[in-house]
Amino acid sequence: MDAALIVVAKKPEPGFTKTRLCPPFTPQDAAKFYRCLMLDTLALANRLKNVDRTLAYTPPGAHFYFQSLIPDGFRLMPQFGADLGERLANALAHHFELGYRRVVIMNSDGPTLPLAYLSEAFSGLDHADITLGIGHDGGYYLIGMKRLQPVLFEGIAWSTERVIPQTIAACRSLSLQVHEVPEWYDVDVVTDLDRLRHDLTQDPASAPHTLAFLQKMNKI
Repeated sequence: MDAALIVVAKKPEPGFTKTRLCPPFTPQDAAKFYRCLMLDTLALANRLKNVDRTLAYTPPGAHFYFQSLIPDGFRLMPQFGADLGERLANALAHHFELGYRRVVIMNSDGPTLPLAYLSEAFSGLDHADITLGIGHDGGYYLIGMKRLQPVLFEGIAWSTERVIPQTIAACRSLSLQVHEVPEWYDVDVVTDLDRLRHDLTQDPASAPHTLAFLQKMNKI
């Protein structure tokens, strides 16, 4: 295959995971909630055809934790880098070195993402240099490319509303054509949780682990 999908994830840890959802969750429940988001996102990624799949995890010592939960067909690799930009660039670089010609890297906390959007992240590379999944909060939920563009990960104000404008500006400076995949959301704050609950009432099968957790917590 010439296409690879990378899902980035971190080991859930109370007090360090989904802290902006505390409250309504306790730190322990926020970590459990993220684990459910991650499991459903991996299941979504596993539905995409004709791509190889990798889970890029952090911290590097969490190999055995992730080995116990990834679906069949996923490879594991640790994330390396001083910040998010370096970790994303290094994961992409590794896959281009393996010979892939289209690589998409995505987050692990947006499990209701339509499969069509994920497919578009690859098909958009037929006519564009970069595909960018526009996040609702000014970031992006995925980025795809046909060759490594390290400048896109340098000098970015990660976790702010400036990520998309800065990334698009960097693309323009390199004369890279960008295909924008429709806007979607990850689940970081209470308003995202409200949207997730609404989506799950419309399509309960889209994220079964997440739905079961919210029902158990009487949050849906």
